[in-house]
Amino acid sequence: MFARLGASEPESWARSQVLEGIPQLLRYLFLKAAWRNVESDDDTSWMRSEVERANARPEEPYAGLGLGLDQCLRQGVDPVVLNEMIRCAQATMIFRIGYLLDGGDSGGLEELRDISWALFETDADGRPTGPAIGGLHESVLELDPTGREMRPPEALRAIASRNEVSDAAPS
Repeated sequence: MFARLGASEPESWARSQVLEGIPQLLRYLFLKAAWRNVESDDDTSWMRSEVERANARPEEPYAGLGLGLDQCLRQGVDPVVLNEMIRCAQATMIFRIGYLLDGGDSGGLEELRDISWALFETDADGRPTGPAIGGLHESVLELDPTGREMRPPEALRAIASRNEVSDAAPS
């Protein structure tokens, strides 16, 4: 099943599920679905639609993304750089939500310290069918579709190298 879903090291996922009783298939499915909400590594065309939407309706929720992108692009910031920044923020949010689901956040109020969150598989009536699906944050990087575990792409490293050369040049 893991191999058919495209998991790297599918035997490891399956072995952990069988031997350790960890619901790895559910963890994998959730994280794979979460990653589908992260911008593609090799496509910056989404920025154009965000800018157009924000410029047409600057008062709407999330318009700040398009307005900010517009300013950055007008200043000559490379779209590859912006795309990587957005991807990093999105992947970080997956990590943080995964971590949050392993515990709770009482908002600093002692009387709420026993409140916690969890992710469960449910039946058709919404009742949990098994153990909590935990440790999601531990596998976020492993499921990066690029295979780089959110390390910068070669194109971004090339931009950084050019900047280092130009910064080191005598003025």
